[in-house]
Amino acid sequence: MYQNIDGLLKSAQEAGTPLWKVVLKNEAELTEKTEEEIFQRLEKTYQVMERSAQKALSIPQPSIGGLITGISSTQNQYANMQDSLCGPWLNRTMAMAFSCSEVNASMGKICAAPTAGACGILPAVLISVREKQKLSLRETLCGLLTASGIGAVVMHNATVAGAEGGCQAECGVAAAMAAAAAVELCGGSPEAAAHASAFCLMNAMGLVCDPVAGLVQVPCAQRNGSQAMNALLSADWALAGLRCVIPPDEVVGAMYQTGKMLPVQLRETAQGGLAATPTAKSIFENIFIKD
Repeated sequence: MYQNIDGLLKSAQEAGTPLWKVVLKNEAELTEKTEEEIFQRLEKTYQVMERSAQKALSIPQPSIGGLITGISSTQNQYANMQDSLCGPWLNRTMAMAFSCSEVNASMGKICAAPTAGACGILPAVLISVREKQKLSLRETLCGLLTASGIGAVVMHNATVAGAEGGCQAECGVAAAMAAAAAVELCGGSPEAAAHASAFCLMNAMGLVCDPVAGLVQVPCAQRNGSQAMNALLSADWALAGLRCVIPPDEVVGAMYQTGKMLPVQLRETAQGGLAATPTAKSIFENIFIKD
């Protein structure tokens, strides 16, 4: 049983296996389920991720206020343009992250990974890496296992709640989970996967939670897109051989302490940040205050 990222990493290194195999063994012991039963459950989860990542790519999803309705299809159309700055692959990844956010805002079915507000990051990264690397479903589900292991230890030692730790604890942790998965899906070492997750949290350190009008739409959707990019660039850093100067578990601890330092106005109360701007207040009044 591992209690932190270091424990998870050491277990993998001692056994000479990727992180996902350690997570799988731990899950089997905790749930008393067979390996096949665990993969069957993972496949159901992944199917939900796939549907939510694709649903709004062509059909905008309506929601209260409609603040993000259509952003996925717009981004997806742009992804097909050859002269975009980030190229088709990265733009489509962002479009899929947006799609999950649209589906969530419209009360559709998503996978909270680790939260509903951050539901687009892991699916977008898993699907994009799967397509790029031409991976099988089974191989992709192994990445999902890796991500779950990182998420579980962060939850054990810190938080994934925006109300407690800001958006760094939601979208930041989702990116950390996705980055570790991406590294292993690309054949990287357990150490590289662990450090990719640390890079993500470092990049998102201090990110506040300031939902406009109290809705999980703006800037939540945009942060799903940007943190999907964070996951991919962090994975590339780690795959290139870079290592985080601060050990991963210390980065998790710093994220948790930073979250505690954030004033209540910046922790999902919609009292600060973008939510406190004149335009955001006007949006709130137009949606919720009737004449």
